[in-house]
Amino acid sequence: MDTGKRKRLEAKGWKFGTASELLALTPEDEAYIEMKLAIADALEKKRRQRHLTQKQLAEVLKTSQPRVAMMEHGDSSVTLDLIVRGLLALGAKPKKLAALF
Repeated sequence: MDTGKRKRLEAKGWKFGTASELLALTPEDEAYIEMKLAIADALEKKRRQRHLTQKQLAEVLKTSQPRVAMMEHGDSSVTLDLIVRGLLALGAKPKKLAALF
């Protein structure tokens, strides 16, 4: 956004900041979210490397295809342990998971 537009909006009462400021996230919250998103991304990459569809992975995990999609996008309704379980089911090694961080 150009400076002039930002100044006009601020003059009208608009406030600008980061998502962390808006949501009042602690540094720990931010780290957790980043970690979850990194693991979710790894799940999608591993599934694609194995040439599996989301539906096929869902069958392995005994869940639904929409749930796998939510896992791969780090949806807030999906627990971190479910995403990790998905990676392990795809053959990821625990040491490789730890290396994500």
